[in-house]
Amino acid sequence: MLDRDSSHFFGRARHLNHEGPEAMQAFVSRHRAFFILMVVMVAQLLLLSVQITRNQNVRLIQVWAVRAFDPFERSVHWTVSKTTGTWRNFTGLWGAQKQNQELTRELAAARSQILQLSQQASEADRLRALLDFKNRSPFQTVAAEVIASSPGERSNAIFIGKGLDAGFSADLAVITPAGVVGKIIAVFPHSAQVLLITDPSSGLGCILEKTRIQGVMKGSGQSYGQLHYIMNNQPVSVGDMVLTSGLDQIYPQGLPVGTVTRASPGNIYKDILVAPAAGLDRLETVLVVPKSAAQEQVPVKNGPPGH
Repeated sequence: MLDRDSSHFFGRARHLNHEGPEAMQAFVSRHRAFFILMVVMVAQLLLLSVQITRNQNVRLIQVWAVRAFDPFERSVHWTVSKTTGTWRNFTGLWGAQKQNQELTRELAAARSQILQLSQQASEADRLRALLDFKNRSPFQTVAAEVIASSPGERSNAIFIGKGLDAGFSADLAVITPAGVVGKIIAVFPHSAQVLLITDPSSGLGCILEKTRIQGVMKGSGQSYGQLHYIMNNQPVSVGDMVLTSGLDQIYPQGLPVGTVTRASPGNIYKDILVAPAAGLDRLETVLVVPKSAAQEQVPVKNGPPGH
């Protein structure tokens, strides 16, 4: 039964396919006169449009052609112009982006070069200051690089890159052109440990530059020192410069130690805080003073009577 239905369906489809062209031919045959009339009228209209002219000797067919194709031409022109403009903008943005990336890279390279040159200039200035200090200093010094600091939040010691190989020993003064740093407390074959003047276990003989009053500065464990053993009746002012006295036989006489930042009366002695003259938190190169140089310094005279 399925085969019968399939053959019936395909047979009917072939019959319809044959009927389509035959029906069209029959329709054209019945209306042949109408189609011939339409063709003749269109041909005459075209001939007239070719012969008839309008203003400025423009043929009518040209006018019709322009009117017929003008919207299409305008659409094509608008599409082409917009596409061209969009492409031009895209290529311009792409080029600007590439140029911006190139300029960004050049700017980063220039900044890196400027930073490097600035660091080199700072290094040159620092080394020049050390050389000038060595040349002007009345005692001998040995330069050493700072290689590390003691671990811990309240680190008050550093390590330098010279030790027994440079003839160093314990209790040698360590300074910079700006002021006193500390003293060597341990020596190794190629390095040494330096105790900073801000450590609580440190101590150095000091003298006030203006009044010549002597005292002992000890570290506070923080970023400043405390000047001890100056009586309440002694004149001390904020901003007074503190120098080494040389009496401890470690630090040469007359080196900057720091500046008084607070001076207030205590029970017997004044409470005096001193900010170190040397930048202890940014040390790079220091100078070590041999023992003989410190011992050759002439001690300062005692302060005013009553100290």
